[in-house]
Amino acid sequence: MILNCYFQGILRSQQIRQVIKCGRMASSKASHAEEDKFLKDVFDLSMRQTVQKSRDRCTPVLNFRTPQEIQGRIDLGLHPAGESNGEVLKLCEKVFENSVNTGHPRFFNQLFAGLDSYGFAGSIMLDALNTQGHTYEISPALTVIELEVVKHMLKFVGYEGGEGTFNPGGSYSNMLAMNVARIRNFPDSKVTGVSGLPLLVNFCSEQSHYSAQKNSALLGFGEANCKPVKCDERGKMIPEDLEKSILEAKEKGAAPFFVTATAGTTVLGAFDPFNEIADICERHNIWLHVDGAWGGSALLSEKHKHLCNGVERSDSFAWNPHKLMAAPVQTSVLLLKEKDLLRKSHSLNVPYLFQDDKPYDTSYDLGRSLVACGRKCDAFKLWVMWKSRGDSGFEKQIDKALDNAKYLTEAVKNHPHFRLVIPELEFTNVPFWYVPPSLRGETENEEFFTKLGKIVPIVKKRMQISGLVLVGYTSLPNIPTFFRMTIANEQVEKEDLDFLLAEIERNAADL
Repeated sequence: MILNCYFQGILRSQQIRQVIKCGRMASSKASHAEEDKFLKDVFDLSMRQTVQKSRDRCTPVLNFRTPQEIQGRIDLGLHPAGESNGEVLKLCEKVFENSVNTGHPRFFNQLFAGLDSYGFAGSIMLDALNTQGHTYEISPALTVIELEVVKHMLKFVGYEGGEGTFNPGGSYSNMLAMNVARIRNFPDSKVTGVSGLPLLVNFCSEQSHYSAQKNSALLGFGEANCKPVKCDERGKMIPEDLEKSILEAKEKGAAPFFVTATAGTTVLGAFDPFNEIADICERHNIWLHVDGAWGGSALLSEKHKHLCNGVERSDSFAWNPHKLMAAPVQTSVLLLKEKDLLRKSHSLNVPYLFQDDKPYDTSYDLGRSLVACGRKCDAFKLWVMWKSRGDSGFEKQIDKALDNAKYLTEAVKNHPHFRLVIPELEFTNVPFWYVPPSLRGETENEEFFTKLGKIVPIVKKRMQISGLVLVGYTSLPNIPTFFRMTIANEQVEKEDLDFLLAEIERNAADL
C-alpha cells in the first residue's frame, strides 16, 4: 500500500513536470490554426506587394495620394472591440497599396533602395525571435553572430583588433563616436560632465551629414561649436581650412577634440582627403571620425576601395549596410580602432541587468558597452546576406552601382537638354538639371541656372503624382535646386536610367 502510494506520487510528479516542461495550457487549437492562417496570409500578401512587385517594372513605384485621401481609404481608428482576421488583412493590403515600393528598380529617392531576399528573410526570422541584444543570456546565437560580423567589417576598414556595435541608424553611430571621443580625451567627464571642461569644439565639412550639428547639440556642446569647414567645387573638405579653423579655436581658448570626415557625402557623393585630414588630427591630437554611412561600402570593391584611402588612420568609422549594400532598414554599425572604449564610455553597475556569476563569459553581454539595452540584433540580417553572397557578391553589387552611375553621367553629358552640376563625379550620386523648351538657347549664366532650379520641383511633383519613377532633389550654397540622383539598388539596369531621363523630359515638355 505504501509502495503503491509512493509510485503513484512519482507518477503524479512526473505528470506535473511534463506539464511544466511543455507548457500545456487549456488553449484553443482552433484559435492557433486561425492565427497560423493569418500569418501565412500576411506573408503571402507581403510577397505579392513587395518582392514580386519589385521585380515587375510594369507596376508603379507608388500610387500617390494626399494624407487626407489615405485617411479616407483606411480605417485608422482604434476601437474597443477588435477586428476579425479577414478585416485586419484587408487593412494591411490597403497599407501596402498606399505605400512606396522602395524595392522597385525605379525608386531613386533615397540613399537606401532595393529589397534583398536574404535580408528580408533575416528580418522575418529576427522579428520571430523577438529578442534584444544586451545579454548573451537572452540572445546567445545572435550575440556571437554580431561579434563575427563586426570582426569581419573591421578588416575592411583596417581596424584589426578593434571593436564595434550595431546601432539604429548612422546618426546614432556618429553620436556614439563623438561621445566616445569626449570620454577618451576627458575620462572624468563621464561622471562629472562637461561643465568643468574647456569649451569643446568639433569640426565637419559644410557638406557633411546634418547629424554632426545635431549630435553636437544633443551631447551638450552646442550647434555653434560644430564648426563647418569649407569644401572645394567637388564637395570635398579643404584640409587647409580645417587646420585654420582648429588654430582659431585654440587661440580663443577652446579645446578642439573631434573631426568628422565623410566617405560619400549625401548630395555629391564626395570623399574627403582622409590622409591629409589625418595628418592634421595627429598634429593636434584630435579624434578623427569618418562618416562612411553612404560610401563605406566602397571598401568591399577592389576597383573602388581607393576612394577610402586613409580611413585606416581614423579612430572611428560609421557604416550603413542598409544603404549601398541593400540590407534591410535599419542596419548600421559603428567601428572603433581601439578596443574596450565602448565599455569604458558607457558601462554602469546595473545588477538587475548584468551579473558576473553566470554560466558563461559575461564579456559577451554586449549591453555593458552600450547606451541602450532595448536594441535589435540587426547584425543577423546582414549575416544572412553575407553568408549567401560572400565578399565577392557584395563586390559585384558595388561595382554594378558605380558602373550604372558612370553610364548615367555620360548620358547626361551627351544629352543636349541636361546639365551636370559638377563635371567630375566619383560615386553613385549623379546631380543634374534639365533644360526645358522655354530656356533653350539662353545664355547659361547665373540667372539661367536659377531658372533651371525652379523647374526641378515642378517636374518632381509631376513625377511623384504619376508614380512611375521617384527621384530626389536638393540645393547647395550658391547652387540652385537640382535633381539628386543616387543609385543603390542592384536591380537597376541601364534601361531604368534611360527611362528616368525620358520621364523628366516628358513631364517638362510644356515648361
